[in-house]
Amino acid sequence: MITLYTWKTPNGRKPAIMLEETGLAYEVRPVNISADAQFDPSFLALSPNNKIPAIVDHEGSGDALTLFESGAILTYLADKTGQLLPSSGQARWDTLAWLHWQIGGLGPMLGQLGFFAVRSEEKAPLAIDRFTQEGERLLGVMERRLDQVAFLSGAEYGIADIAAYPWVAAARSTMGEALGPVFARSPAVEGWLQCVGDRPAVRKGMAVLES
Repeated sequence: MITLYTWKTPNGRKPAIMLEETGLAYEVRPVNISADAQFDPSFLALSPNNKIPAIVDHEGSGDALTLFESGAILTYLADKTGQLLPSSGQARWDTLAWLHWQIGGLGPMLGQLGFFAVRSEEKAPLAIDRFTQEGERLLGVMERRLDQVAFLSGAEYGIADIAAYPWVAAARSTMGEALGPVFARSPAVEGWLQCVGDRPAVRKGMAVLES
């Protein structure tokens, strides 16, 4: 059994999707970041950066394994199950490269844009322009990739797609004023959103903690 500590954010949805895709048994422990639950000492013992998500794998040999950071969790679960990440070769490293592209670029930049353009009551035009431009650039990178292959991971769906989907879906639904034009000229991204979003495991993972 895996215990997933998470909340209703793009990063928080990544491991839920992965757990649904792999069929591993898991239970969810909500960490309400709106109420600062991420600063509780019991959670900090699992995630010292006070960020969700985190997991505890109770099925390993010896002591339970704890892990934080969404990219590390996806990689661990992929290696544990032998699913959604090739074991070797170019396909493995392509998948990991695009996973880290999401972790280091797409997620942080869309997160900043979401804060300055959507959630912040006080608007900062310079910041909005800066992160809009970077969001447009990154979606352009994604469009070029998906114009060549079916998935970010390559020919097959994998953990890079799981990592990117919640962020792109959130941007598509909440950042229309800033990013609507780039989505309108990105048919490959739109097709990928539809394809990934139609997967039953993705639907279930995206709905975790919504009921």
